[in-house]
Amino acid sequence: MRKFHDVAQNTDEWQALRLGKATASNFACFMANFGKDFGDPAKRYALQIALERMTGKKAEHSFSNEHMERGHEQEPVARMLYAEETFSEVLNGGFFDCGDYGDSPDALISKDGLIEVKSVIASTHYANILRGTFDPAYKWQLVGHLDCSDRAWVDFVSYCSDFPQGSQLFIHRLWAEECKDELGMLRQRRADFLGLVERTQQNIAERIAA
Repeated sequence: MRKFHDVAQNTDEWQALRLGKATASNFACFMANFGKDFGDPAKRYALQIALERMTGKKAEHSFSNEHMERGHEQEPVARMLYAEETFSEVLNGGFFDCGDYGDSPDALISKDGLIEVKSVIASTHYANILRGTFDPAYKWQLVGHLDCSDRAWVDFVSYCSDFPQGSQLFIHRLWAEECKDELGMLRQRRADFLGLVERTQQNIAERIAA
């Protein structure tokens, strides 16, 4: 089941759609140590989702820092530069609802693609340029974008306003055809993780009933 909701991100409606679902930005939590037992980050994430399902409320704890705040502020600029450099039609990313999980790409590109924008400090941007590919820290978010959207490709977009014009954007395209193995790994591990969420929810319900 896959349904696209053309909603503005970070609104109350968008938050409600994400409630109680595993989302692509957090897939790395449970993809760590693939093939082994889930670690503490995955268990904490499973607890968060279980509580959201039981209470109907977003978890009160949240994490924000200077880098994240800068990213929110500069993302529109990066999107504009991307549209200019690639001559692309940049559309609202909305939310792909896939039942127990979902995804909010930063933007949809025409009919086949989407983008993930990272507004980064100069040293990180330079590392991305030298690497010549996406930042591996976001591998499973990018694979998750492809899986949840069923689109052909995702562009990883690194943006740094400190760089001179012409080098403020670094773009690397990841094709779904390139990562068939990773897509299979994600689907397997995600199913196991959602089972952990259900067990966590059941354990809490049993403790309440005791």
